[in-house]
Amino acid sequence: MADFLTAKIPGTGGDIKTCPDDFLVEELPLYPTCGEGEHLYLEVEKRGITTFELLKRIANALQVDERTMGYAGLKDAQAVTRQFISLTGCSADKALALRLDNIRILSARRHRNKLRLGHLAGNRFTITIRNVDSGALERVRDILHILKMTGVPNFFGEQRYGALGNSHLTGRAIVQKDFARAASCIIGNPDRITHPEWRQAAILYAQNRLTEAQEIMPRRMRNEHNLIRRMRRGSSPEEAVRRLPGKLLRLYLSAYQSHLFDRLVAMRLDSIDTLWAGDLAYKHDNGACFLVTDPATEQPRADRLEISPTAPMVGHKVRMAEAQAGILEQALLAKEGIRPEDFRVGKGLSMPGERRPLRIPISAITTNQQDDRLTLSFALPKGSFATTVLREVMKSPEPARIR
Repeated sequence: MADFLTAKIPGTGGDIKTCPDDFLVEELPLYPTCGEGEHLYLEVEKRGITTFELLKRIANALQVDERTMGYAGLKDAQAVTRQFISLTGCSADKALALRLDNIRILSARRHRNKLRLGHLAGNRFTITIRNVDSGALERVRDILHILKMTGVPNFFGEQRYGALGNSHLTGRAIVQKDFARAASCIIGNPDRITHPEWRQAAILYAQNRLTEAQEIMPRRMRNEHNLIRRMRRGSSPEEAVRRLPGKLLRLYLSAYQSHLFDRLVAMRLDSIDTLWAGDLAYKHDNGACFLVTDPATEQPRADRLEISPTAPMVGHKVRMAEAQAGILEQALLAKEGIRPEDFRVGKGLSMPGERRPLRIPISAITTNQQDDRLTLSFALPKGSFATTVLREVMKSPEPARIR
């Protein structure tokens, strides 16, 4: 199995995100604002803060209800990002006059509907890679040409798996109903924890010294602290885990879905642009999927990157592939010891699943190099990540993820 789609071309190496200005993300809106309506759409530039912090600070400054605010997607904190948010109860003039540290209001226009999660066409990235050698520009142009012709592997990547790289293991344990193991994953493996108090608490937890573990666990780690407290007071691991915030538990389950998807992308990396019998092909123009019964007939459309093979974000309602493609998917589930219906894990937590393309198109590519700084710009559709492009470009070693 190849590690990279462009394995024959050496990477640039180098360093990214040495400062927020080295990583610019610009949201591409799904539709234009109409100029009238109760919702005010703000185009906002933030620097070095999360989208949630952005919403909170703007809500406080403009004295609007944060719960009524809308956004299309979450953006990286360690970057300069431009995105759209919506709010009500505020004039455009008041919003445009706002002055906040690390936040700029770029435009304000009216629209009839609230901005909803996923209402974006994609994102444009402008990224500076520092400390590259003199031949980096030629190599990156060759790499990006291949990615444009073949498509970019649609990996989720390491950012999906949490600070310890093990969020998917927590999700797997929940799906397998092994809540004792899920609790251990949430507390964390001491060998991977660098924070001294957290590491000591994890060691004590592993020794079943719950009172001591609770006392030393940092208070800011509220979920871990509450998990230990409930178990110390007699709750079963399942009761303690299920009482954690539903949003957190869904993140763990989503991480496991992402892990399974990433493994299927890796398995098909050598033929990521080739349709197999039984594939469920994704139409890039509208997101619809259809069963491939005659790969030879459909392959010309795949060659034009109009359609692509998919893999499942496994869930209890997801449609699995058939024939040759289905064998690969079923083999992975068998190895994991799970079935799609196992993702029906309880009220508010059940994951229906969906199909996701194995590759995505890259467009609007530009490159430039000055001395040891390489700048590249490109656009990707929503739901995909710049890290998968940078992985091919830089070919830097990634931290080993816990299996």
